[in-house]
Amino acid sequence: MKSEIQYVHGYTSRELGRLLESADVLQQLLHGNTMYSQDMLVLEAGCGVGAQTRYLLERTPGLRLISLDIARQSLLCARKEVGGQSHFVQADLRRLPFAKNTFDAIFICFVLEHLPDPLDVLNSMKTLLKPKGTITAIEGDHGSAFFHPETPEALAVWKCLQQLQVQSNGDGHIGRRLYTIFQKSEATTISIKPLPVYCDPGLPRMMEGFVDKTIVGMLRGIEEEVISRNMIKEEVWHKGLDSLLRLSKSKEGTFMYTFFRAEASY
Repeated sequence: MKSEIQYVHGYTSRELGRLLESADVLQQLLHGNTMYSQDMLVLEAGCGVGAQTRYLLERTPGLRLISLDIARQSLLCARKEVGGQSHFVQADLRRLPFAKNTFDAIFICFVLEHLPDPLDVLNSMKTLLKPKGTITAIEGDHGSAFFHPETPEALAVWKCLQQLQVQSNGDGHIGRRLYTIFQKSEATTISIKPLPVYCDPGLPRMMEGFVDKTIVGMLRGIEEEVISRNMIKEEVWHKGLDSLLRLSKSKEGTFMYTFFRAEASY
């Protein structure tokens, strides 16, 4: 029996807003090489609130796009964001409602990390591709985060995120495994590109947008869960979160993180 898919960050209005803000900050980094042609039919697998959908459509006006997600509340937000520019479908990635050889390409972003069976999902999705079709996947790797000044409490908070993802049948370190997963899915070509993010006081927009809103915002979303599971003492959690928030105010504050972009053809 397949494990349940759990979105570790939840579906609060704050989390939905964080996803949109994060996409705005990272859009050039994540989508700098995302180019499709109007004659292609593309599946966005796990569209969430439409945060990435906006930029897929912006980079290829008139793109024939189908955006799929399992969560109704996310789809409602996505429809509000992009209107009728994409066709939205509610479905489970492990039970895709499409015929074989339907799509020219599949785009999947920040989804594989939440799946208990990412290889099974890739094997299912690849059957939907036309010959020589491609899958583009973008994922982070929580083990790639480094920051300064570093405190024991901030490290403990960051560790909770990684542990909670494992407990929720996911993998916050999946970025480093993308090549292996695509290789096991029998892709004919695989290209992996690291997408590093670096923030310091000379980059105030990134410090606020990525550290405060994306990173700390993501941690705020799991606060109730990690404390209820007794993964960390509440006072340690808040002290660690405050330490991370001070990074953007510090004259010495820096934060580094790496995303990975995989492009594979079949």
